[in-house]
Amino acid sequence: MADVLALVEARLRTALGEPDARAAVTFLGTDRIEVLRFTGDEPGDDGPAGGPAGRDLVRYATLGMSARPMTDPTAVLADPERGPRAELVLSVRRGRADTDQALRPLAVLAASPQVEGLVVAPGASLDTGAPLWPGAPFTSVLVAEPGGLVPDLELDPPLEPVRFLPLLPMTPNEAAWKRVHGAAALRERWLARGTDLRDPLRAGVALD
Repeated sequence: MADVLALVEARLRTALGEPDARAAVTFLGTDRIEVLRFTGDEPGDDGPAGGPAGRDLVRYATLGMSARPMTDPTAVLADPERGPRAELVLSVRRGRADTDQALRPLAVLAASPQVEGLVVAPGASLDTGAPLWPGAPFTSVLVAEPGGLVPDLELDPPLEPVRFLPLLPMTPNEAAWKRVHGAAALRERWLARGTDLRDPLRAGVALD
């Protein structure tokens, strides 16, 4: 476990630069989850509908979720080695809201595979149960496709690669619309309306 997390942190540092802050959260019955903050000037591209990326962004990445593979909750026995591994990455525009308060909600989401038996994958919705940060209009996130910002980390077989999954904050109305129409339709709506998904103060996209 320690070796995997050391490799994961090295990959994050290579892709995002040196973290300037980190916080650790431990939940009863789970491994320690850290959240690292990156506010360097490295340019990046977070994929379609991600909005422009660059030096005005702050990024938060979890560290600890990938220590164990995620297990299908219907499986009779959990394989200690085989199964998908992932960490979560949130990018927002800096200085517009107190987004550092998202550290604990992000740690809660990263612990959900251990706590709830979830397999977190692109297209999934994750509910934080409260605003991501004080005053945020977002109480859930859409899990986006990995690979654009932080490349997958290959591990020695039989371990599966660690994927770094971007999180796109959703308003309650967007989350409800996504449940009916699907993740692809919501992303198309964001793209068509030119939605800046990194704006921590953005309003929900028109869904009529």
